[in-house]
Amino acid sequence: MNMQQESLGFLLADASRLMRRAFQRQLDGSCLTLAQARALIHVSRHEGVRQIDLAELLEVQPITLARLIDQLAENGLVERRPDPTDRRAYQIFLTSKATPHLAEIKRVAKAIREDVLCDLTASETTRFLMTLSHLRDKLAAY
Repeated sequence: MNMQQESLGFLLADASRLMRRAFQRQLDGSCLTLAQARALIHVSRHEGVRQIDLAELLEVQPITLARLIDQLAENGLVERRPDPTDRRAYQIFLTSKATPHLAEIKRVAKAIREDVLCDLTASETTRFLMTLSHLRDKLAAY
């Protein structure tokens, strides 16, 4: 197919879907689902995030996130703490038991990233990532 016929939205959606599928396959055998792995990564980037804000980051309904956090808490990977500024809300924190799981998630992500970018030079990779960041930032303004 001619590159000019490709839609930016479809290309981005397809690449994202295929990255998630590759990630899930690489995590096969892990006790974590892809959704749980995504949640752990977001919590590690935003330690103490409120549940409602984490649901927004993950683009899931709050009830869906509550069940996801329940599962992670049952496995001892996260803990809920009352939000000191809002008695109705909870903040999510990682436990030390999450550390090896995060390391595995990062290892898998790095292996996939290296594999899919291996045909690009270092400068092409840098430019590609900068372009994606620029697109994300522009789209966030909508």
